[in-house]
Amino acid sequence: MANDTSPKAYRYDPYRTFRFQVCIDGKVVAGLRKMTALKKTTEAVAWRTAGDPTHERKFPGSTKFEPITLEQGLTLDTTFEDWANQVNRLNDPMSLAEFRKNVIINVMNVQGEPAVSYKLLDAWVSEYQALPDLDAGTTNAVGIHSIKLEHEGWERDLDIKDATPRLPRRG
Repeated sequence: MANDTSPKAYRYDPYRTFRFQVCIDGKVVAGLRKMTALKKTTEAVAWRTAGDPTHERKFPGSTKFEPITLEQGLTLDTTFEDWANQVNRLNDPMSLAEFRKNVIINVMNVQGEPAVSYKLLDAWVSEYQALPDLDAGTTNAVGIHSIKLEHEGWERDLDIKDATPRLPRRG
């Protein structure tokens, strides 16, 4: 059993948050610096029954999915700008038909392969920052532009499994 290097169902080490990729329209977004967390909140609805008015019960209400923000280093890539512009072209029915997109978010293992993957459903750009604050006094700053995405939730791709070989736990 000491030489068993087959993938295990349990991973002892957590994944690192700096190894990730985001795909829009099937293409990896280049120069992506940061992405805010996937977060949802379900409202707790309180109610009392007539037979027991002294005891409050709670059940789940509506679920709200928080928007996410993607930050990209300022490059010649126009993916963010093109997508943001589709939302504003109200006189162009073709842009409105395609302004919602599914976005793939991959957390990578140390070998650079997807280990955990989520699909953001029907995302669209609600905020776009084309340029950061510009300051001639900073010589080492990197220009960042960003988009804020509203979406209808997400689903995990359970077909993506980390195939990193692991040594058996000692002990």
